[in-house]
Amino acid sequence: MRDHGGNLDQAIETYGGTAADWIDLSTGINRVPYPVPPLPPSAWTDLPTRRAQSDLASVASAAYATPAAVLAVAGAQAAIQMIPRLGPPGCARVLSPTYNEHAAALRNAGWQVEDVPALDDLAGADLAVIVNPNNPDGRQTSPEGVLALAGRVGRLVVDESFADPCPELSVAPHAGRAGLFVLRSFGKFYGLAGLRLGFILGAPAEIARLSDMAGPWPVCGAAIAIGQAALSDGDWAADTIARLADEAERLDAIASAAGWASVGGTTLFRLYDTDDAAGAQTFLARHHIWSRRFPYSQEWLRLGLPGGADEWARLETALRGAERR
Repeated sequence: MRDHGGNLDQAIETYGGTAADWIDLSTGINRVPYPVPPLPPSAWTDLPTRRAQSDLASVASAAYATPAAVLAVAGAQAAIQMIPRLGPPGCARVLSPTYNEHAAALRNAGWQVEDVPALDDLAGADLAVIVNPNNPDGRQTSPEGVLALAGRVGRLVVDESFADPCPELSVAPHAGRAGLFVLRSFGKFYGLAGLRLGFILGAPAEIARLSDMAGPWPVCGAAIAIGQAALSDGDWAADTIARLADEAERLDAIASAAGWASVGGTTLFRLYDTDDAAGAQTFLARHHIWSRRFPYSQEWLRLGLPGGADEWARLETALRGAERR
């Protein structure tokens, strides 16, 4: 089932209100976004040039500390849909449970897909997928474990969409070898998901093929300008990483007081065992706070981190009510 967070229209249809009334914590998108700088008119009026796209790739290479070739695309989702079409379909294995678009995109491209529970179970696949850190439980695979697996599969896709707060987990510095693809999301950590920007890191020949598939203008001028500014702003990134770490602990404490047990997560989202995920989601929705539950678990509920004092206060007030239920 291709269900996702961010489906606030569904919440509004069921529980009422307008978008302005709701706090959407159903995604792992940073709710304190990067401050968008003023953009030159050309970002809106001109087709993106090859030079501008190359400059963005260079900035991304530095930000992700990678020697690999880099292709900017319209979000990590675009990469997830493109890579399965690089070669003939075969046997794909996905370390699961995880973000459901990987398996869906592979099946749509004709692949036979197996969901497997352990890293070693990926070995022997024509294409293997690891989301690291994982969504939704935050499971981490060491860079050494990832790189050891790379030689045991045909192609290895490492989705690092939530890796910005934990750069030590990334294999981007080791990317560039044939058959290894590292995906990075811009919108989640920088809080600008509507910009639709992400990156594929890989070997030059394979990135060239993906570039042909993406076409001459894979990202818009505004994404190029904002992406360059944000990825160059190391101070903002460092401050944000520190804030997220503190606030993830704060959210865990609030959830624990409400009787929810921490399952894991990242510093962009937390996952809880609530005993009754449907009931917990409904309870929060009545306070116009939207959360994320999963079709494969009756207990798990995922919450992103609130943004700003008002949102934190509303969530704390709601969960104090959950304590008394």
